[in-house]
Amino acid sequence: MKPIRLMSGFFTVGLWTLLSRVMGFVRDIMIAAYLGTGPVAEAFLVAFSLPNLFRRFFAEGAFNMAFVPMFSKKVEGDDDPHRFAQDAFVGLGGILTVFTVVGIIFMPALVTIMASGFIGTERFDLAVYYGRIAFPYILFISLTALLSGVLNATGRFTAAAAAPILLNVIFVATLIIAGLTCECAGPEGQTTIGQSLAYAVPVAGLAQLAVVWIAAKRAGYALRIGMPKITPELKRLAIIAAPAALAGGVVQINLLVGRQVASFFDGAVAWLSYADRLYQLPLGVVGIAIGVVLLPDLSRRLRAGDESGGRDAFNRASEISLALTVPASVALLAIPLPLVSVLFERGAFTSDDTAATALAVAIYGLGLPAFVLQKTLQPLFFAREDTKRPFYYALIAMVLNAALAIGLSPVIGFAAAAIGTSLTGWAMVLMLLRGARTMGDAGKFDSRFKQRLGRIVLASCGMGVILTLTATAMTPFFGTGIQRYLALLILVIIGIVSYFGIGHLIGAFKLSEFRRNLRRG
Repeated sequence: MKPIRLMSGFFTVGLWTLLSRVMGFVRDIMIAAYLGTGPVAEAFLVAFSLPNLFRRFFAEGAFNMAFVPMFSKKVEGDDDPHRFAQDAFVGLGGILTVFTVVGIIFMPALVTIMASGFIGTERFDLAVYYGRIAFPYILFISLTALLSGVLNATGRFTAAAAAPILLNVIFVATLIIAGLTCECAGPEGQTTIGQSLAYAVPVAGLAQLAVVWIAAKRAGYALRIGMPKITPELKRLAIIAAPAALAGGVVQINLLVGRQVASFFDGAVAWLSYADRLYQLPLGVVGIAIGVVLLPDLSRRLRAGDESGGRDAFNRASEISLALTVPASVALLAIPLPLVSVLFERGAFTSDDTAATALAVAIYGLGLPAFVLQKTLQPLFFAREDTKRPFYYALIAMVLNAALAIGLSPVIGFAAAAIGTSLTGWAMVLMLLRGARTMGDAGKFDSRFKQRLGRIVLASCGMGVILTLTATAMTPFFGTGIQRYLALLILVIIGIVSYFGIGHLIGAFKLSEFRRNLRRG
């Protein structure tokens, strides 16, 4: 067996994802400045979230969670992986072409499902209009996800990880051009900018598809458009993918419930979306990077009978994930106001928006380690083609999230949506851990992980205290002007240095391990 270079792959995916998320920040900062949290902003955010929600089911959430293990095992066993990938590509393309047409026709119903609080307001008509323009993105991005799975399973991570940057680059360019050329002011001008962004969505999806298709062709997988055909392997793929549709997309389903709750509070959809962008930075850089690399690695190790290697990969992935996301979680709890005010408060985004968004950021921070742990625990099941148990866990999580978000919203308002998402994330982790017990040693944390986890938490808490005290002392510098960017940069550097310094001293990790793991791959 030629194993996937786990840590090298993680750092590759993590670096490109970091660059993509930074560009995503630039994108959202500009959207916040141009559109604020008004009706056009909320309408576009809902319209854009629709194809992204469904892509989690058809692509990352369902299809890839079933496709990647099967494809990885065919690669390991040299069992005609190209034919399997071609059949899957054509089959997914056919299903999604039909689904795209149906979605465009029934867009009012989809917007109602996503944000029923919009009904009777201008937000609803705008969301339907923008949604019909943006919805073809689901076809392009889902095929992109499948091709990314092909590349990841063969140990090629760069193109798939870099492709999302194109989306944010195209968005930023669209905003700049629309802002310079739009001759209208006020709500009419914002509507025009929203329309321009809606058209940018499918264009970006097509660009991403082109990048990964070229990379897959160079890797020997030149997949072509054709007529779908049902094969025994695709039937098996469909059977595995059906429950994975919910299990892999549980976070998105919970966010959907949260968005429904938020739609009944003016501005809340935008507040939660901007808060989501902040906590998605560490989640994407660490959690998604680990999940992308770990699933094909575990699948190929199981095919080769390397149980001990699989357990070590799972433990090291979990260890490095928490070593990087627990401090991020503490930082989101300690300094949400400086983060939100410096990044977003300008133009149409007011101080009231900052306060509401910062509250959501802190609540999401509580759930961040859970969201990341799900990315390391779920591959234990999916690599064994076991999607049924995560499906049952997801059902329980959905009910719990709905009960919390809907039940608490009359009492605490829009924040109930964020609370439901975070608490449900931890409930999902507990269920996955319980289910992993049946896998023997392969699903257990080893002694090294257990020893270091407490030290990681201790180092993170120490960093949190330092950040809180420093942020309080620097409050006058977080107002307006160029100095606030420098102040935030200094605060972030202090946090990074204090965490890694404390962590190294108390043995939470060794800094040399990061360099050694990167060299070894």
